[in-house]
Amino acid sequence: MQGLMQDRQLLVSSILEFAAQNHGAREIVSHTVEEGVHRYTYAEANRRARTLARVLGSLGVTPGDRVASLAWNSYRHFELWYAVSGMGALCHTVNPRLFAEQIAYIINHAEDTLVFLDTSFVGLLKGMADQLASVKGFVIMTDEAHMPETTLKNAQCYETLMAGQSDDFTWPQFDEKTASSLCYTSGTTGHPKGVLYSHRSTVIHTYATCMVDAIAASSADTMLPVVPMFHANAWGVPYSAPMVGAKLVFNGPLFDGPSLQAMIADEAVTCAAAVPTVWLALLHYLQQSGQHLDSLSRVIIGGSACPRSMIEAFQNNYGVQVYHAWGMTETSPIGTIGTLKAGLRDLPADQQIDYQCKQGHPPFGVELRITDDDGKELPRDGVAFGHLMIRGPWVTSGYFKGEGGEVLDEGGWFDTGDVATIDPQGYIQITDRSKDVIKSGGEWISSIDLENIAVGHPAVAEAAVIGVRHPKWEERPLLIVIKRPGASLTREDMLMFFNGKIAKWWMPDDVVFVDEIPHTATGKIQKLVLREQFKDYVLPGT
Repeated sequence: MQGLMQDRQLLVSSILEFAAQNHGAREIVSHTVEEGVHRYTYAEANRRARTLARVLGSLGVTPGDRVASLAWNSYRHFELWYAVSGMGALCHTVNPRLFAEQIAYIINHAEDTLVFLDTSFVGLLKGMADQLASVKGFVIMTDEAHMPETTLKNAQCYETLMAGQSDDFTWPQFDEKTASSLCYTSGTTGHPKGVLYSHRSTVIHTYATCMVDAIAASSADTMLPVVPMFHANAWGVPYSAPMVGAKLVFNGPLFDGPSLQAMIADEAVTCAAAVPTVWLALLHYLQQSGQHLDSLSRVIIGGSACPRSMIEAFQNNYGVQVYHAWGMTETSPIGTIGTLKAGLRDLPADQQIDYQCKQGHPPFGVELRITDDDGKELPRDGVAFGHLMIRGPWVTSGYFKGEGGEVLDEGGWFDTGDVATIDPQGYIQITDRSKDVIKSGGEWISSIDLENIAVGHPAVAEAAVIGVRHPKWEERPLLIVIKRPGASLTREDMLMFFNGKIAKWWMPDDVVFVDEIPHTATGKIQKLVLREQFKDYVLPGT
């Protein structure tokens, strides 16, 4: 017997429609690329998103089409998110921090029909536009006064298109399992792979993140997602804020300490989310300037491990609660969040921080376990460590176009690639990575890609790349090289060889020449041995 309840589809458009109807006067504040601070409301955002849906239709976008964005966090990017998904197409957020070859690859792989971009990225796309076979045109997200001259084919101005359409559009109803958006991994091994979110997964994920034992979002909040919308959906904040009617502040291209402190003060921000690198810059500015964070009650820190000293600085010096979080593109992204459970709040402060340094516990909907190499589940005792496996309604079941093959085991579990412990309270702690990627400022750098480029140099016999601790960026790549017999090669020669082959921020911080690199019995480089060998290595300039 089935229940007698209405069957209403869970659609992304319903989030913005709800915000407009029930929190219509709440503000969205944007720090734009070239127009200063922009303010409007959820009611106006919904109206303009409906107008944009009509614009998209006039440009030939149909349900199932992919529409790319290369943009900072802003009100126009927000409108695009909801307009594209709301009309039944897929919003594909492209990370402009990837190097050009990867950007071209993912736009082509997604078969994007249009690219919406901020003026910041016109030059970036100019050099690759001819390689984008599926793209029919570009929409530059600005007004006529700031519209740049460009050779991009069929380039049009966002506000000019908007002025030519009405908001007479009703969000269509369709199956909630329809794809809503597309986000690619950073391509740490091989090409980037696309994670295809559904309306259902996005709405359920948003419900979960708003819970009190998650980010505790409410209509009384002012939320600042510093984490970019192209980086794992800005951790879902542009969905959770309108779901509860929170005021929303977008930082645009501003990530520096003085700008963030001013935004927090001027807009009375209560909750903000960013990677540790961003918070390090803010804390440094606060220490130098003597400024405070009077309105801020909590920060969400993820993307890479949050140092204990950062938690202590926020909580002890500024009265700001730290929620350490873990997730990945494949998990929408929230997998765990480090709020303190009942009982733990009664512990001494140092013991509370012990738990806060872990990556947190899962919200309802997420199941976690750790396994050994044979797939056997390991105990949740906080001591045993194994492969971290995850499943749930907002966890990927496979990659776009089948890339990577079958990614779930027979029980429906997804291997995160991380090695972790799980304690009896359900808190996880990441202890290692099964793939030797380097996490710098919340972004992944592939050690394998760097090694493959390095060994392409005629003077290099063998190369290995490991992550070395950095006071600002958490980790930076160190290149370890064996020269060919009789070859002449300097540090500068080696680094110059990478120019044009990788993004600038992937560039190794230093090069060390050695006589041998340790290997396993099967010929694999022993990264653990190298990391131990160079654990105290001091990078230049640190």
